[in-house]
Amino acid sequence: MGKLLAEAIGTFWLVLGGCGSAVLAAAYPDLGIGFVGVSLAFGLTVLTMAAAVGHVSGCHLNPAVTAGLVAGGRFSAQDALGYVVAQMLGGLAGAGVLYLVARGIPSFEIAAGFASNGYGAHSPGGYSLVSCFIIEVVMTAMFLFVIHGATDRRSSPIIAPLAIGLCLTLIHLVSIPVTNTSVNPARSTATAFFAGGWAVEQLWLFWVAPLIGGVLGGLLYKSMMDCED
Repeated sequence: MGKLLAEAIGTFWLVLGGCGSAVLAAAYPDLGIGFVGVSLAFGLTVLTMAAAVGHVSGCHLNPAVTAGLVAGGRFSAQDALGYVVAQMLGGLAGAGVLYLVARGIPSFEIAAGFASNGYGAHSPGGYSLVSCFIIEVVMTAMFLFVIHGATDRRSSPIIAPLAIGLCLTLIHLVSIPVTNTSVNPARSTATAFFAGGWAVEQLWLFWVAPLIGGVLGGLLYKSMMDCED
């Protein structure tokens, strides 16, 4: 239960901190943090939680990470469902707190998307379904590749939180204009739950693509290490 609680709290923080920066601070008049600020916010949520709960649960905070670690032989498949449920509940709680705060000003409009992920007309840059699918698969795969390498027993444990956090920052810098960056089905579900409408209709992509990418990233790292051995 301690591991599941750690996953729930960590995902709560990721959604509240990352999506909160997008909803509350990205376009704040004159002082908006923009894409760079949002990217850093997501990276910092993972970096801080990796330090806080990494030794408890491994700090997955993401169903695609859990799936990728199972594929890479780093995590037990029988424990995966519990992790995913905890991540979903934590993410929904984080989005719930964000919603309560965001609606405190008259200009707040949930129809604007609430930092939800989308493709086509709901992509920030108007990117097609195919483009959005490709970027989510590739970015999630590389995220898992970095996670596997940074947490390898031959790597320094000190560098892991920083490497993983900065990797997520880089992913957001590249892909926010394309999909608003998911690479995390729990994060996507949390915001879509409150936004409703098109965000829920397009949510399937932000489960399918990250899960495929996560598994590919885990298998890629495992294959590389098998060749080395």
